[in-house]
Amino acid sequence: MPATDDLLVDVAALAGELADPEPAATAAPTVLDVRWRLAGPPGRGDYAAGHLPGAVFVDLDADLCGAPGPDGRHPLPDPAALQRVLRAAGVLTSHPVVVYDAGDGLAAARAWWTLRWAGHTRVRVLDGGYPAWVTAGHPVTTEVPTPAPGDVTVRPGGLPVLDADAAAALAAGDGVLLDVRAAPRYRGDTEPIDPVAGHVPGAVNLPTTEHVDPDGRLRAAAALRTRFAEAGVEPGVRVGAYCGSGVTAAHTVFALHLAGHEHAGLYVGSWSHWLTDPDRPVATGAGT
Repeated sequence: MPATDDLLVDVAALAGELADPEPAATAAPTVLDVRWRLAGPPGRGDYAAGHLPGAVFVDLDADLCGAPGPDGRHPLPDPAALQRVLRAAGVLTSHPVVVYDAGDGLAAARAWWTLRWAGHTRVRVLDGGYPAWVTAGHPVTTEVPTPAPGDVTVRPGGLPVLDADAAAALAAGDGVLLDVRAAPRYRGDTEPIDPVAGHVPGAVNLPTTEHVDPDGRLRAAAALRTRFAEAGVEPGVRVGAYCGSGVTAAHTVFALHLAGHEHAGLYVGSWSHWLTDPDRPVATGAGT
């Protein structure tokens, strides 16, 4: 079972790592600002208004995902293109990475997942994101750093990826497929983004919002394990997650890792990909 410290870092610990005047060569973290919103302007404007000292902005849509299309709205990035982005951001093979967002953990979790999928194992999410850093009184800056080029090599396959067939197999009884969207979207009552409402037949609805406390931070590992068990995710059970386009589902995969389910798969294309084939079935209603 992974230690929480391997996945999350709190603001006090990160501030200490960044303030160390002589950090160990393998301990100085590369900090990536991945603030993003599903609707509205990109997060680059937020970054320009203030960010953690030394943090480099990486755009979730343009840098960490492929172009929207038949593979979904947030498909896997081209490995060579991702490698160029990460090297330009100063990501080093021997140094850990810390990612942060605007506090809800969604973009940070997808960034964490993408780097882990790309083969970089030492990646943590800043607990509470930028708001927690500011609330704690730590310094921010508008200075844009010029990092030395990184040397990271992207090697896809570090985390399991589900395609439509694999997701359908889990939902059909090979394991548990979690639909992490809000219940009205799962039931098909409404669909604000995609052309068809509903869910993958057999999928279990477990909104990713149930994994966070009222302050927006992820619940403790024990509480997460209990909630996942209530949804049928017990030790040894194969599990995967999907959402609309693979962002909020990455948040659930991150929560699954915190709960000890390190082999959870992400259906990256998610509902936006499932619907590209009209022969794939669509279920509605509260049942699976």
